[in-house]
Amino acid sequence: MAGNMIFVNLAVRDLEQTKAFWGKLGYSFDPMFTDDNAACLVLAEGHNYAMLLTEQFFAGFLSKGKATADAATTTETMIALSADSREEVDRLVDTALASGGSAAGDTMDMGPMYGRSFQDPDGHHWEVMYMDMAAMAQEGQEGQ
Repeated sequence: MAGNMIFVNLAVRDLEQTKAFWGKLGYSFDPMFTDDNAACLVLAEGHNYAMLLTEQFFAGFLSKGKATADAATTTETMIALSADSREEVDRLVDTALASGGSAAGDTMDMGPMYGRSFQDPDGHHWEVMYMDMAAMAQEGQEGQ
């Protein structure tokens, strides 16, 4: 049975810095699941969230003997966010870079697909993608 919500859990070094970073990008937090140990970043209301957990709190959920990945030196995941336009991709990534994030790769421009990436202050890798679905469908029909 498929679920209808996703919660990505990420360890962060400085919860207040992390909350400020995402706030500058225009995101909000669900206060019901936000406290001194965690912040519930709302990516898509009712569907997608990132639980930003202090390193110590995050470690409490791990299996015995497993260490928390240091996102500054190890890529544990790449998280992709969709955008409504190329301009929204650029706005979001440019704001992330101006707010303490760092670039994480080259711009991808494949016609109907456009994306850029950044690392947040903790080193987590985020992709921001725009997909022109009508153009992609047209390309698919032409290839048949």
